[in-house]
Order: sequence, then structure tokens, then C-alpha cells
Amino acid sequence: MVHDERTGQLDSSLYKSQAKKAAIASTIGTAIEWYDFFLYGTASALIFPKLFFPQSDPYVGTLQSFTTFFLGFVARPIGAAIFGHYGDRIGRKATLIITLLLMGISSTIIGLMPTYDSIGFWAPFFLTVLRVLQGIGVGGEWGGSVLLSMEWGNRRKRGLMASWPQTGVGLGLLLSSSLVTLFINLTGNSFNSWGWRIPFLLSIVLVAIGLFIRLNVLETPQFSKVLEEKTVARQPVAEVIKNNWKEIILSAFVRMAEQAPFYIFITFVISYGTQQLHMSRQFLVNATLVGSLLSLVSVPFFGYLSDFIGRKRMYMIGAVATLLWAFPYFGLLNTRIPALVFLAVVISLIPHDMLYGPQAALIAENFPTKLRYSGSSLGYQLASIIAGGPAPLIAAYLLHTFGSSTAISLYIIFNCIITMIATAMLKERSQQENLELPHETPSASLHS
Repeated sequence: MVHDERTGQLDSSLYKSQAKKAAIASTIGTAIEWYDFFLYGTASALIFPKLFFPQSDPYVGTLQSFTTFFLGFVARPIGAAIFGHYGDRIGRKATLIITLLLMGISSTIIGLMPTYDSIGFWAPFFLTVLRVLQGIGVGGEWGGSVLLSMEWGNRRKRGLMASWPQTGVGLGLLLSSSLVTLFINLTGNSFNSWGWRIPFLLSIVLVAIGLFIRLNVLETPQFSKVLEEKTVARQPVAEVIKNNWKEIILSAFVRMAEQAPFYIFITFVISYGTQQLHMSRQFLVNATLVGSLLSLVSVPFFGYLSDFIGRKRMYMIGAVATLLWAFPYFGLLNTRIPALVFLAVVISLIPHDMLYGPQAALIAENFPTKLRYSGSSLGYQLASIIAGGPAPLIAAYLLHTFGSSTAISLYIIFNCIITMIATAMLKERSQQENLELPHETPSASLHS
């Protein structure tokens, strides 16, 4: 804790400094972990079917590759439970350092992995294990990053402060897309054989940067208060499941309109665009890159907006926008006109960002401080099993079965309806000051 010894209050200048460091550390650390996660998603659409599942026909190989992608999502609630426990026991900062190391080392090893031609069955097996470890790392990352920023921030701007780590997703997507594009150009035809490995190997460099930044941030005032008052939960995961099971379930369902369409928009679209529309993979990757640039602005904007109009209202607007976008999105893609396809991919992230900006605060505000890491992480990551993880698989199955994108659009609409129902049932606490935030006096406030 940063205190003024004479008054016992938080020193204003140090508080401001730590709040800024926390926001930066959360955002950059999250960006690095999502870089690794998205890099795998891009490779699973472009490279892995041929390198790790060469015995299968293209459709089956794509399904197998997306299955390993899905397993990373299955592992995310496990990571949420493991690191949620320690995040509520030993603190946000220490837990985040561990998750960053786990993610980065797993990704670096993927870059060194022998393929099916070298070791046969063991190649997809080890790839799957490493993907699961990635999922566990990301599962523990989100809750800590959001809380590190939100709990250091101004309570009147929780939506904005909690949205900064959310921009790490856009940064991670931007970074992974940029490097994939760079090495596609630099290595040419060799990208499929060895060029794809370089972005994975660069993970270790990014991890070193992330660790340096995170080690300079103090524990949050809210959790420090829990430690001082000796109110740390003995079994936070078990306790939050017992006391806040409804909030956990609703948190998972509110994410369906955000997460399932997102992985269709940025992962499945690459497979759809190359195989169905016969467009170049570099063109599609470039489009997702531009979309991620836009998200760097739109995510914090919608988080900021939710501080004024309310978290639930902003979220409902996003769900409706995503629902209305489901058919126009594929309509633009199916024209095969490059400019319209490019526009569709870029615009698709705006409805998503309407949801993703206020989402972190919406979820975190519904859990008490001593259980917040566990509760928000579990709710957030359970959506990975029912929404994000299976989305590319379901989209590929629907396209193969019905031969049309109409079924995929209906699938997006279904997710939006579930989200709207769940959001209506979740409590609105954006204007509620008593969330066990540290007491703010004029000297301790963040005038941002």
C-alpha cells in the first residue's frame, strides 16, 4: 500500500502513478498473452491442418485443427479456477506474473515443435498439450489484469479503467496479425515450412518485456485492504461458487453475443475466406489487422460511455447491434468484392467492441473484493466452453452441412438472444459506489 505516514491516507501523486502503471501493465501484459492466443488461432486456420493433420482431407483437417483451438478454451475455466484461487489468496500481481510466464513459454515451445512428418502422432498430441497450457494461462490472466487496473482506478470511471486491459485483445490481435503478415512476405513459400515458427519464438522476447513492466506495479489497494483486515477467503473458488453461483452463470451467458461472433469474425473468417471465397490469406489477415487497430479506440470508448449511460444499457445496445449485423456481415463477404469483404471484416469488430468495452466492469462489479478474482474469472472463462471455443467448429459444421452462411448468421443471432436475456437478469451496479472500493478522499482521488 502507498500511504502518507502522517494522515494514513493514500498519497495522491503515488496513487496516480500506480494507477497509470497498473493500467499500462495490465494492457501490455494482456496484449502479450492474447498475441500468443491469436497467433495459434491464425495458425490453426492457415498452417496446422497441413503440418499436424496431413492424413486428413481439408475439411476434416480443418475440424481437427479447430478442435485443438477449442481445447484451449476448455482449459480456460481450469486456469480461472487455479489462478482465481491464488489471485484471491496471494494477490493480483504475483498471480499475473505466473500466468504470463506460462503462456509465453508454451507459445515458444510451439515454435520449436516437430511436425507430423517428423514424429507422427506425437506432433498433434504435444501441440494439443501446449494449447491446453495456453488456455490455462489465459484463463488466469483476464481476471487479474482487469482487477489490477479497475481496483487502482477512479471508482467513477470503472468502465473505462476496466476496459484498458480489454484493449490488450486488440493489441494482441494487431501484433499477431502484423507479424504473420510480415513473415508471410519475408519467407514467401517457406512460411508453411518454417516461417510460421518465428512469430511463436518471438513470444519469449515479449514475455521478458511484460515481466519487466508488471514487476514495477504494487498490489491493488482493495486487495491490500483485504490482507490488512485478514478477511482473505480460505477457499475462494468454493466460496464464490456457493454464494455467487447465479452471477457466475449469468456472466458466462452475457458473453455469448460477444465471444462466439468474435471468433467467427477473426478466426473462422480466414478459413471461410480462403476456402469458400478463394481470397488470399494475406488479404484477410490484413483486414483483421485494420479491425484490431479500430478496436484500440472503440473498446475504451464504449467502456467510457458505459460510465455515463450505464453498463447494462451499453451492453444491450451492443447485443442488438451484433444481432442486426449477422446477415449483412455474410452478405458483404459473399459478394467476393475485395473492398466489401475488407469492409465487412473491419466493421464486424465494432458491435463486438460495444460489448467488450463495458464487459469487464459489468462482470467484476457483481462480485465482492475477496472473491472477485475467482468469481469474475470463472464467469468470464466458462463462456469459452459454450461460446468462443466451439464457435469456429460450429461455423465450419454448419457451412459443411447446409452449404450456406445463413445457418451461421442464425447461430450468431441465437447467441445474441441468450446474451440479452442474461444481461437483463444481471444487476446494474455501474452507479453504485459501495463495491468495497477503497475510501477516496480528495487527496487520494484520481483526477483523471
